[in-house]
Amino acid sequence: MTFNSFLFWLFFAAVWAVYWRLPHRAQNRLLLLASYVFYGCWDWRFLGLIVFTTCCDFLLARRMAACTSPRPRRLWLTASIVINLSILGFFKYYGFFARELAALLTGVGLTPLLPTLDVVLPVGISFYTFQTMSYTIDVYRGRVRPAANLLDFALYIAFFPQLVAGPIERAETLLPQVLQPRRWHGDSFARGLYFVAYGLFQKVVVADNMAVLVNTVFRTPPSALSSLEVALGIYAFAFQIYGDFAGYSSIARGVAQWLGFELMSNFERPYLALDPSDFWRRWHISLSQWLRDYLYIPLGGNRGGAWLTYRNLLLTMLLGGLWHGANWTFLAWGAFHGLLLCGFRLFGRRREGMALAPRQRLLQMVVMFHGVCLGWLFFRADSLPLALSLLGQLLTPPTVTPLATTILGTMLFCVGPLMAYEVWVESQREPLPLLNAHWLPRGLAYAYVALMCLLIPPPVAATFIYFQF
Repeated sequence: MTFNSFLFWLFFAAVWAVYWRLPHRAQNRLLLLASYVFYGCWDWRFLGLIVFTTCCDFLLARRMAACTSPRPRRLWLTASIVINLSILGFFKYYGFFARELAALLTGVGLTPLLPTLDVVLPVGISFYTFQTMSYTIDVYRGRVRPAANLLDFALYIAFFPQLVAGPIERAETLLPQVLQPRRWHGDSFARGLYFVAYGLFQKVVVADNMAVLVNTVFRTPPSALSSLEVALGIYAFAFQIYGDFAGYSSIARGVAQWLGFELMSNFERPYLALDPSDFWRRWHISLSQWLRDYLYIPLGGNRGGAWLTYRNLLLTMLLGGLWHGANWTFLAWGAFHGLLLCGFRLFGRRREGMALAPRQRLLQMVVMFHGVCLGWLFFRADSLPLALSLLGQLLTPPTVTPLATTILGTMLFCVGPLMAYEVWVESQREPLPLLNAHWLPRGLAYAYVALMCLLIPPPVAATFIYFQF
């Protein structure tokens, strides 16, 4: 456990010890204060940014709800969207587009006049921006009533377990939990312990141990790598990013449970998906649902015929890729998944819903997993030329090397138990079967997780990947 992790759990223990001794309104104020302290520990200068966003959308949503005619309602909604996207665009994309435009102008012999700035990206800005945008859009659509109390709304935006890396919660599910009194239940502790233990295993044992191997592969010149090393490096990254992000989401759910809140499930065993649509029903569910409800469907969804549906899928996934960061590799990753979705809709949709034999299911899972891994190559590479060079190395004859052997052995030891557990969960008829299991196998599972986290620590602690988004 790193020193920062120790400080977080110490911080949470102090908050929790006081929290359940307070009445409801005082609980909300304590959580809001704790959330701002938590965020300010990263960089206190950006506290003003999240407070500004919160106040703007609180006031604009109330003005919107007070309007009786459609036109001013649309104007207030437009103002909210413009403010949010302008802030997000400046901090996340200004430097990228300024550099690309300068390179383009220089290439044609012109002198670029646009200033280039080295802008620090506020942690979690993409997550809380999308969360507050969903609120104002839902108020406009009449799905939720505007919050009456600014502090309650601020807690909905800044709730610290999910503030910096999601899940992206909707106002219709999280805001009522802020407004209603909460009661302590023993089941909440058991569920929270399960989510925290599961998340720590995914992060500490799987993701952080994979990170060392992945960095070794992706920082080595492609010409010095064999095709087997590249392939195993991509597999390792697939489990690194899954363990890292799903681990954070699980820990966030567990901490929220201990505070009396229920957060949505953000991952549902995505590497057991059968097709591209199934994958996006399982991976980063809060973002995929956000893109579906606030982008894909408003664009027309699948209502305008085949070609317009393909256009909408591609645009949605391109913007989903761009949401992850200002780099051509993320756009390539989004385009790749857009093409996968279009291809599935064109060729594979007719078989959706049909009963499959176990052998067919396994074959589809393997094919889909490798398709996802091919996309991860573009996501992880620092540049498109590097991604294409690594892709070219995959076509060379495989050679067994010490690095390949190390990666494979570490993956079997760290990832094998995780995937075996997920296959077992997938075969059950309930989402959390371990919680209802006999106390002995449940206790052995928790003991195994604790021992693995303590005895198999990564050589170098790694920060959460999605903190940069």
